[in-house]
Parts: sequence; structure tokens; C-alpha cells
Amino acid sequence: MITKQKGTTDIYGLNGKKWLYLNNLIQDICRSYNYDYIRTPIFEATELFHRGVGETTDIVTKETYDFKDRGDRSITLRPEGTAGVVRSYIENKMYGDATQPVKLFYNGTMYRYERPQSGRMRELTQFGCEVLGCDDHYIDAEVISIPVLLFKMLGLRNIKVNINTLGDEESRNNYREALINYLKPHINDLCEDCQKRLEKNPLRILDCKVDGENAILKNAPTILDYLNDSSKERFESVKHYLELMDIEYEVNPKIVRGLDYYNHTVFEIEATVKDFGAQNVLAGGGRYNKMVEMLDGPSTPAIGFACGLDRLMLAIEKEDIELNIFNQIDCFLMYVSDTEKDMAVKLANDLRSNGIICDMENMGRSLKAQFKQADRLNSKFLLILNDTDLENNEVTVKDNVTKEEQKINIDELLDFLNVNI
Repeated sequence: MITKQKGTTDIYGLNGKKWLYLNNLIQDICRSYNYDYIRTPIFEATELFHRGVGETTDIVTKETYDFKDRGDRSITLRPEGTAGVVRSYIENKMYGDATQPVKLFYNGTMYRYERPQSGRMRELTQFGCEVLGCDDHYIDAEVISIPVLLFKMLGLRNIKVNINTLGDEESRNNYREALINYLKPHINDLCEDCQKRLEKNPLRILDCKVDGENAILKNAPTILDYLNDSSKERFESVKHYLELMDIEYEVNPKIVRGLDYYNHTVFEIEATVKDFGAQNVLAGGGRYNKMVEMLDGPSTPAIGFACGLDRLMLAIEKEDIELNIFNQIDCFLMYVSDTEKDMAVKLANDLRSNGIICDMENMGRSLKAQFKQADRLNSKFLLILNDTDLENNEVTVKDNVTKEEQKINIDELLDFLNVNI
């Protein structure tokens, strides 16, 4: 028997309906913010992620699915969404659109070769938003507010934004130098990955999963001590807008995010989830004003976030949140004879064409078994066809909740269902 690959999963049945509910909720929220949907290819040129995500990140050095296609081109399955969106922004010259800024959202599969664990898969689904072409401080707060609203609407508890700033280029360079000078005497006491990152990307050391609780890192200098005046003013402005939106936040100078392209605002959003412990971050992102230029586009300010939906679905499960999913049909058509079946086929087609959700018997069950099938499908009405009623152009309609029955003229059936469903 052929089985699914390690780190992948099948989504179907009730779980599939939950995913559809979540996808529809995301779409509705993004529509309310006037963000347009974008879908980029699942595979891109390997260079895009090496240049966009960063050569020193774990995603590029350890986790990407890289391969050569039949044209001997180096191809990578997308490990995250931002680089592909930026490539599309440049290639399709969205920077020339009359309507600015460009506000986009995506919802699709990503691929990372990492050790599968609960809520973390090799094929993962990410929802994210990107705003390109705008440096307004309010936009930082707006982008943060989108996953906050999603988590609130799902019923998650104690939602909190952890926010930091990496400052402008001058501030970041000053901090980078100070961090290197602090870490050099201690570097042999840190893990092998941290030792490699010291000169290439020392800020990544603060994001280390191995030494995160090490006193060396806990006592490291913070970026907040190296911000110039303009970076400080910008950070205060972003916090001001969050306060106007009643979004709870906490300044956490240890947040640097795991990707090379961030500057100024960076953030992570957490919620209290049973059994998640300290690993309760559900979304994160930040501003990346240099990335479009890095990928050969015009100088363009930009900000975005990503949210892993596999982990979010696990949080919903752990918190015993009942999603308001639609798990019923409007009517189930029942019959026994061939002439009754012919009418059921015609009626089902007509009803579906008019937006009625219906199903019909097609397994040769007895009438008694058909009643049980209707219950399994949570059918609101039963349409019981028999040849005698059909001669009078009628059908027996049974309310599957009240158990009341009445005969309805077939020509009036659609109106009856539209009124009563």
C-alpha cells in the first residue's frame, strides 16, 4: 500500500469542513481590510529564496526542498510566502499601479524539510499579508491587527502582541557591532550554529532554539539601547496606533525574527493554549524596507506577517473551540422504485441549481436505512417520493426536527424550501 509522505497529512471529512471555515473566515477578514488575494507558484528559482530569505537563515541552510528540473534549472519548493509575493510585485510592475499601497494576502502550502512534530509539518499551510509601497507607521499597526482579529474571532484566549524594533540601518549596524563585541568572549560556550552566526548574522543568535535560556543571551545588550532618534520616534508612533486600536502589546527586545530581511518593526503574536507551554506564538512578521530592492526592484517600503494554519488548527483543537461550521444539508431525497428515482434525479438537479443543498439515495438502501442516512447527513428536510404522490404531482416533505409531514405540490417545492430553510 502506498502511504502519504512523512510530514504531510490528508484533510477530509469534518476536519476538511473546519479548514474551509477557517479559510472563509480569513477571506472575509482580508476583504474587510481591502486586501487582495495573491497566489504565487509553489516552486520558484532557488536564487529567489537564497537572496530574499537570506543565506544565513535556517530555512535556506537546512530546510529547503531544492532540486534540478529537466532543464537543469535549480528549483526550490517555496518555504515561505513573502519572497514569492515580492518577486511577483516586481515582475508584474505592481509598483506602477495607480492604487497604492499594494495590499495582498495569501493562503497556501509551503515546504520545509524539518523534523515533523505536532503542529509543524513538512508540507505546511501559511496565511499571510503583505503591504508594499507604504511607510506610514499606522500600516505597521494595521498589519499587526489582522491576525489579532482572526484569533479573537476564533475565540482564542489572552491574545498578546510582542513587539520590538530593529531600527534603521544605522541603528542596526551599531547594535550588530555591540552584539559581536559582547558575544565574542562567550562564543565557545554557545552552540555550533551560534558560533557560525557570529560574523554572518549575530542577531540570529538571539533567536537560537538551543541557547535561548542561556544567561549569556539573556544578559546580551538590546537593540533599544542603540536606536537613533528617528527609529525611537517611529517605534513610539507604532505603539501609539496599537493603543488607539485597543491592541494589548508588550515590548520584547529579544524578538529579532528568523529572517535576514527585517528592519524597524518586528512582532510575534501569542495566545494562551493548553499544552503549548512557552511555545504559544501563532503569528509573526515585520517590516522589510530593503527586500524589494535586494531582489532588483525599486526602493519600496514593505511590511507583512505569516501565520501557520496547521499550528492554529491545533490550538483550536487544544482549546476545545467549537467552530461554527455548516455540517448539514437542506434536504435528502428518498425513493424506492425506478420511476421515483428518475424524479429524485430531476428534483435534485433543479434544487441544486437554485442553491438548495441536497443529496439523494444512491446505494440501494431500504427506506428504513435511508432515514438513518438522512440523520447521518443532518438533513433538515426529507423529501419522500412515492409513485402515488407523483401521479398527483406531489412529494411528501418531512421536517426532520419536528417530524411533521405535509404534501407539497412539486411546482411549489422550491418556494416552500426557500421559505423554511
